[in-house]
Amino acid sequence: MPLLVSDYSWTQNDSTVHINVPLKGAKAVKVDIVCTDEYLKVSFPPYLFEAFLFEPVDEDRSSAKVGNGVALISLPKRTSKQWDQLMITNDKDKKKEIRERALLRYQEKLCSESRQKAEKRQAEKKYALETMMKLEKEERENIQKIKDAEQEKTTSELAAWQLRQKQEAKEDAKLNQRGNQNQQRAGKQRQENTLTNSEAKSSKKQTEPPPPRVSGNIQITFTPRVFPTALRESRVAEEEEWLNKQAEARRAVNSELLEELKDLKEEQKNPDWLKDKGDKCFASGDYLGAVNAYGLAIRLNRKIPALYSNRAACHLKLRNFHKAIEDASQALDLLTPPVPANAAARARASVRRGSAFCQLQLYAEGLQDFQAALKIDPHNEALQADTQRIREIVQGSAAETQIDKTRHNETQ
Repeated sequence: MPLLVSDYSWTQNDSTVHINVPLKGAKAVKVDIVCTDEYLKVSFPPYLFEAFLFEPVDEDRSSAKVGNGVALISLPKRTSKQWDQLMITNDKDKKKEIRERALLRYQEKLCSESRQKAEKRQAEKKYALETMMKLEKEERENIQKIKDAEQEKTTSELAAWQLRQKQEAKEDAKLNQRGNQNQQRAGKQRQENTLTNSEAKSSKKQTEPPPPRVSGNIQITFTPRVFPTALRESRVAEEEEWLNKQAEARRAVNSELLEELKDLKEEQKNPDWLKDKGDKCFASGDYLGAVNAYGLAIRLNRKIPALYSNRAACHLKLRNFHKAIEDASQALDLLTPPVPANAAARARASVRRGSAFCQLQLYAEGLQDFQAALKIDPHNEALQADTQRIREIVQGSAAETQIDKTRHNETQ
C-alpha cells in the first residue's frame, strides 16, 4: 500500500493554483504525474500524492516541473475566483468514482495522442513515398525527353545527309552529261576537220575530267549503358530486372538507416563523432556500447580502417574472437598500400588478429600476424616477447600459455 504525502503546500491567485509536492529523494525519471480537470496524482513509489480538486481546472494548459527534490504543478483555473480549499471532502465512494473517471479519461487521452502520432508518422511515410515516386517519374520523363531529342536530332541529321547525297548525285549527273556533250561536239569537229588518229587522241586527253565529289562528315552518337557489352549482345529485360533489384535494395538499406538515425542529433550522425564516442566507451569499460558506436559509424562510412580495428579490440575484450578476426582483416584490407603513414595502424590490426587466433589456439596463424607486426615495429620489446612465446608454443618447447594481448588492445 503506498504512503500518502501530507507535507505538501499550495498557493493560489484568481487564475492559477500552484502545488508544491516534496519528492523525498525520488529521482525525476521515476515520478509519474496524472492530471485531469478534477483530479491530480503524483506517484513516486512508495509515496503517492493525490488531490480531488475543489473546482475544475484547464488540464490542457496545466504544467509540471520536476527538479531539486520537488514537483511544482501549475493548474490554471477555469473560473477566476478564490478557492476555499484545495480538495473536496466527499466520501470514499465519491472519490473512488472521480479517480476512476479521471484515470479512464487520461488513458483515453494517451491512446488518442498515440494514435495521432502513428497517423502522423504514417502520413509522413506516405508523403515521402509519393515524393520519391514523383521524383522517379520526373527522372524517367526527363530521360525519355533526352532520348526523343537525340532520336529527332539523329533523324534530322540523317535526312540532311541524304539530301546532300541527292544533290551531289545530281551535280555528278550534270557533269557527266556536260562531258558527254563535249565529247559529241569533239567527235563532230573531228569528222568535219578529218583529224588524224593522233589529233583525235590529243583532243581526248585535253578533255577535262569531272570534278571530285564533295566530302562530308557523319555524326554518330551512342546510347549510354551501365553494362559494358553492346546493346545488340545484351539481354535488356534481365539487365533492367537486375538494376531494379539493386535500386530497391539500396532504398531499403537507406530507409532502415534513416529510421535508426531519426532520433539522433545532426552532430551524432558524423562517423568521427561516433568514433570518439566509441573510444570513450572503450576507455570506461563499456565494450558493448563501443561496439554499437563503431558499428553505426561503419554503416555511415565503410572506408575508415580505424573503426574496424577498434571494433576488433572490443570483440577481443568480449571474447568474440571470430568477429575480432573478421574486423581486423577488414582493417588490414583498407590499410593498403602499405606506407609509413599507416605503419602503426597496420601493426595494431595485425596484433589484434594474431591475439584472436591465439585465443582460438590457432598459434601458427597468430605467429604470422605477430611476425608481420614485429617487422613493422622491430624495436618493440613487448611485441618481441609475445612473438617469442608464440614461437615456442608452435615449436612445442613451451606449454600453451595465455598471450599477453592487453598491451595491444588500446583504441587508436
